[in-house]
Amino acid sequence: MSTSVIEFLLNRSSAPIAELKEPAPSGDEIKTILTAASRVPDHGRLAPWRFIIYRGDARIQVGEKLLELAVQREPDLSEARQQQERSRFSRAPLVIGVVSVPREHPKVPQWEMLLSGGAAAMKLCLAANALGYSTNWITNWYSDDAEGRRILGLAPEERVVGFIHIGTYEGEKPQRRRPDIDTIVTEYSGPHED
Repeated sequence: MSTSVIEFLLNRSSAPIAELKEPAPSGDEIKTILTAASRVPDHGRLAPWRFIIYRGDARIQVGEKLLELAVQREPDLSEARQQQERSRFSRAPLVIGVVSVPREHPKVPQWEMLLSGGAAAMKLCLAANALGYSTNWITNWYSDDAEGRRILGLAPEERVVGFIHIGTYEGEKPQRRRPDIDTIVTEYSGPHED
């Protein structure tokens, strides 16, 4: 077992999105990251997920469209909230959307496919981190909105697993309290009693 790999996993944390700066992964690095992200458990080999890359001016265009949608939903948005919506996808230099793509299969339930997408998103974060970049995985309100998903390039039957914001972060990543492992682990002792 490689101590360095375990240390890497034990110290994984997210960077603040607004503090993710250039450089972002290059085209070849993005391909490496997504290749690693696609190597996850996938019952039935269905690839029930896909990736959408948001970079350059596309991030700004998405922000403008999300702002329009936000104003339709809440006409009295303050200027600060408008700026927040406008900059949703332009805070970090690169955003990669992980999208759950449901497939019909007689033996593989939809929830397994969604979990496979979650594994792909986590693997994407770890691959970017392994290349020296920092990440932050979010969903946000537009993930639960049909028009928001359409704006972001999803088909009606697809759902957002997450948007991974990627860039370079200088400084110490904020740490948060993690669960005490002893409170979330039990030895199996038989069926659950109500």
